[in-house]
This record gives sequence, C-alpha cells and structure tokens, in this order.
Amino acid sequence: MGMNPPFQSTSRSFSAFRHCSRVQLKLFGLSLIVVSAVFLSAHRASAQEPGQTYTEAEAARGTTVYVEQCAQCHGSGLSDGSAPALIGPTFRRTWSRPQVTVNDLHYIVSTTMPPSRPGSLSDAQYLDVLAYIMAENGVAAGAEPLSAEQARLESVSLLLPDDVAVGIASAFIQGARSVPIGTGPSVEELVGAEEDAANWLFHTGNFSGTRYSPLSEIDVDNVANLRPVCLFQLSEARNFQTGPIVYDGIMYFTGVRTTVAIDAATCRMLWRHTWQPRDREVWNNNRGVGIQDGYVVRGTADGYLMALDAADGEFLWARQIADPWIGETFTMAPMVYDDLVLIGPAGSENGISGWVGAFRLRDGEQVWKFQTVPGATREGSESWGNPLSIPLGGGAVWTPFTLDVARGELYVAVGNPAPDFPAELRPGLNLYTNSIVALDVRTGALRWYEQLVPSDEHDWDLTQVSPIFSRNVGGAQQDLVTTVGKDGIIRLLDRETRERLFETPITTLENVDAPVTTDGTRACPGVYGGVEWNGPAYHPGTGTLVTPTVDWCTTFTEFQPDEVRYVDGQLYMGGTYEMDTQATGWITSVNTNDGSVRWRYHSERPVVGAVSATAGGLVFAGELTGDFLAFSADSGEVLYRFNTGGPIGAGVVSYSVEGRQYVAVGSGRPSGFWWGDHQGSGTIVVFGLP
Repeated sequence: MGMNPPFQSTSRSFSAFRHCSRVQLKLFGLSLIVVSAVFLSAHRASAQEPGQTYTEAEAARGTTVYVEQCAQCHGSGLSDGSAPALIGPTFRRTWSRPQVTVNDLHYIVSTTMPPSRPGSLSDAQYLDVLAYIMAENGVAAGAEPLSAEQARLESVSLLLPDDVAVGIASAFIQGARSVPIGTGPSVEELVGAEEDAANWLFHTGNFSGTRYSPLSEIDVDNVANLRPVCLFQLSEARNFQTGPIVYDGIMYFTGVRTTVAIDAATCRMLWRHTWQPRDREVWNNNRGVGIQDGYVVRGTADGYLMALDAADGEFLWARQIADPWIGETFTMAPMVYDDLVLIGPAGSENGISGWVGAFRLRDGEQVWKFQTVPGATREGSESWGNPLSIPLGGGAVWTPFTLDVARGELYVAVGNPAPDFPAELRPGLNLYTNSIVALDVRTGALRWYEQLVPSDEHDWDLTQVSPIFSRNVGGAQQDLVTTVGKDGIIRLLDRETRERLFETPITTLENVDAPVTTDGTRACPGVYGGVEWNGPAYHPGTGTLVTPTVDWCTTFTEFQPDEVRYVDGQLYMGGTYEMDTQATGWITSVNTNDGSVRWRYHSERPVVGAVSATAGGLVFAGELTGDFLAFSADSGEVLYRFNTGGPIGAGVVSYSVEGRQYVAVGSGRPSGFWWGDHQGSGTIVVFGLP
C-alpha cells in the first residue's frame, strides 16, 4: 500500500519577531501619506536613470520564460490568473516601499518560483522574467542589462508617477443598511445542526465538523440513478475552493471576490456581490461563508471581514482586521456563534505572527484575540530559540474550527512555523505551531493544547480538528477529537485526558525522521502532501472516519544560515523544494474503535476536494480528474461516478428542499498546482434522483 508505521517526530524548535502592523500605521494618517510621497518621489527620481533598469532584449526573452513558467498561475496578462497580480499600482508599491526593494523581488522570484520546483531556472532566466515584469509595469528600458548584484537591484524602482501617494485602506466601511432584513438561521438552529436533515449550516456541516447528513432518501440501492439536476457557473477566473452553506432552500458560496446566493434546487441566482479590493491581496483562495440571523459573513484576500444581507446580498459592513502588507490574508470560512464571528488569518509561509480572533457580528469590532505563536515574538521563550536573532513566526490558521457548545470550547488547528525548513534556526518545540489549541469561546483564554508535529521542518501543518464526537466506553461518555494534517496521519484523541487513542498513516510515509539539509532530503509526505483544506467525514453508522489525502513526495533543501532572508509580507521558506513528478491520492476509511483501515480508494490524482457522508450508507467525494463519486460507506465500493468537467477541490454537501434530497459539489479551478492540464470553470453541480 506504500504505507509505513506511524512515526514519532524528534524535538526541534523556533523563535520570534515583531511586525509593525499597517493597521497601527494608519494612526499616523495624512502625515504618513505625505512623508511616503516625498520619500518615494525622491527614490524614484534617483533610481530611474538611463542604463539602470533592463534592456529590451532581456524583456523579450523574459516574455518566453513567463509564458512557459508563470502564465498558468499568474495569467497571460499578469493579473488575470489565480495567483497574485504582477502588474499595477499595488504590485509596484509592494516592491518600492522603504523596507522592500527590487532586489528582494528578485530574491523571492528566484527562490520560490515556479511553485513545484522553486529555484530550478537559470540565473539568466530569472533576470529575464524580472525584466519582462518591469517592462509590463511601464518601467522604461535602459542601455545596460540587469545584474543580480544586490546594490544594482536596490537602485531600481518600479514606481511610476501615479503610484507616488501610498494609499491607506479604510479601517471600517459602513453600508447603507446597518442591519439585515434577512432572517435565520438562529443560534438554536446552528447548535442543532447535527440533527437538521434539511440544511448544511457550516463549512463542515455543523459545529462538530462531522460532514455528515442524516438524510437517507439517496442510498446504496438507488444512488446509481443519480442525475445532475442543475448547475451554476461562477464566471470568476480565480481559484474555486468553496464549501457551500445551505439554509432554507438557499445555497451560499464564494469565489475569491464574489459571494453568491442561488436557489439550491434549481441553481437560479438570487443575488451576487463582488468585493472590490481596497488593499493588497495576498492569496487568491476563499473557502466560504458563515451565516446567522440574516448575516452572511466572509473574509477577503486583502484582510477584511465583511457582512452581507442574506435576503438580497446588500453590503452591511466591512472591517480590515488583518494586515496584508505583512502577509496576513483570509482563506478560511468563518464560524458564527451567538454574537461572535470566529476567524484567523492564513500566511504561516509569509512569516506572520498567527492569531485567532472573535469579532462582533453586528460590526466586526474585536472581542478577543489569541496569539498562536507568542514565543516567536518574545525574547527568551523556552520553546522558541533564536541563535541568529532572525525574524520568526508562523502559526497561521486556514481551515475550519470546531466548537463544543456545552463546554464552550473552540478547537483550532494551528499551522507551521517559519522560516519553514531550517529548524535549527528556531530550536525548541515552537509552540503553538502544529497544535490543537482549545480556547474558551467567550474569552479566547487557552484551556489546553496538544502539539502533534513539534519542531516542524517540512511545512507539515496541522490542518483539521474535526470531527469531534462522543461515544460510550464502559458506561462512561468519552469525548473525542479527530486531527489530521499535512504529515499524513489521522489521530483520535481523548479531549479530557489528551490521550492519543490511535495514530494511523493515510498516505505514503518515507524518510520522515531524516533532517532537512542543505544538500536536500527526500521525504513523504511532501510540502503539498497529506491532508489539505478538506478533512475527515464521520459516518456514525459504520463507526468510521473517511479522509481525502495527497500522496506527493518532495525533496526539501534548506539554505545556509546566511542565505535565509525575511522579506516583509512574502514567502519565508528558508529553503527550496522540488516535487516528485508523480502525484496521486487516497480516500481512506478508518475504524474509530482501533484506528484500523476499513477500506481505501486510490486516485490517479491528489484528492483535495471534500468528502461527506450520509445516513443512506454513502460517502460522496470528488477527484481532480473531475469525477464526482459515491462510495458504499461500509465496503468502499464505487457505486456512482460522474465527470463534472473540471477538477474538484471544493465542498460536497447534502440537503433537502421540499422533502427532496440533493447532493451538491463545487468543481473547477482549485488552484494553479492542482488543476493540471484542464482547469475547468468554477461551477456548482447539483445532483438528485429522477
């Protein structure tokens, strides 16, 4: 099966730095704009002398390199792809701020691109691509070719006259309507979602994250008769990873900038809202909304938390609570509970100092915030050493939370430390990275934590803390939490004692204990391996957890200590990696009583789309091949297969409208490195029985 026994990671560690938040800088107001304008104007005037930029020949060669190596993600026009734009005022300001230069741009491009094999192009090719990007941004060509010499690149500015005034995004934006006219779901409905057959009220189905529907109209005997009922195309040329929400016959889902409500039985659009970015967008991923009391809430790529009216999509408010200039961005679907919106930023690989926060539903005001890597920004932390006094961080969150309402306990999966690969530069456990963190949902106070991958040097985030469920053992109730991550192991823990009841590999594990070196170390899972943004489904009828996984190994290489460079708001890997040419995936069913594998399905491509289970004895899933599948939850037999026309990396949900059961899946454009030869178009496909 290509599997090895569970492994124990050796202990390593990590340390800290402070970010000067752009939100704080707003306090300087107009004076900051004036000072910035004066500085940048002088900087541009001294930098744009003839012969100090690039040659037209370099830009011409760079066009070819760009088309071959970059256009699939960034788009043929440099701003029409799934990756961040490489053209325009925001891009130029990003690389012309006082603390960031074109030399830093060259460093990031040459050490992190292309995504599957960073650093693999020649020095000349990287310079040619840089010249092409400069040309497309309107920077005039010169007489002398570019050089990788640091001083030379630091003398170049990308700024044009219209870019001089550095804009300050609005901290809060109030809509014309202050409260929604829409209603529901109520707090009581959200709390009771596990028993709600009609709706799918959270990204993972319910607060417990079971990804399970009690509907049984579609079952093992008739699932072969499924037919597409309707479909809706998003028509947004960006990544599509949404986890749909369904309430009272209406489905809510997102693109990177777009939020849509459709009739869940006919796919007819009810309303559509498109966010116009106010600031730098970091990563073009968004996985859905949270809903309650007529509010539809989501995050944006430029750091805003935003609320719309469920009735008609009317904009209610937006508050910038994350700082995109230091690499914070929102990709996860928020959780709404009572008067709180619970969310945290992605961006571990950008070296952010991660956090989880609670914000008021009515206006986005902060209620509490928990720092996930406190030792990374504190001198002398026992779990974060820092022998070279370099910037340290990480601990981002980008996948769904779970909530035990009775305990008032919120469970968070905290991501990896940064820089990602050179663990010896951050000796210690690096708390609370790669940990389950249990917080008081009302106050954000830490109740307990359990670290699953200490001293991580492979970018092996803990990605899921779901599902949570209870069972009877010897007449006593045992409360459990499931965890999986990019290390490719599913674990079941007792939430009271923190005992690990089992640890079962669900993808290939090889060379997991070998340290990453400057010569390169091949290990499995790879940097994109294990479990990504969609986690296990719990089927109570069979007592199993069913999980999608990626099987894709990587050769990890760390930089020499003096080559590790932190660039404000950019990838901070501390090394490079090369993905194997072959990548496949698994869907694995594991018994919850002992961790044994019940059945496994091997996919020819990585599996990153959601899996969901139903009382009809079924498990539904999707593949990057475009196939939508129905399995027998008991045996793993494939009972139904339908090709949706695009790779599946989004959610799978089941619900009912007027007594009829439906299953819906998001298909198309999961992201640049997942879609392969055919990207498809972001589409919701709804299935039902004839």
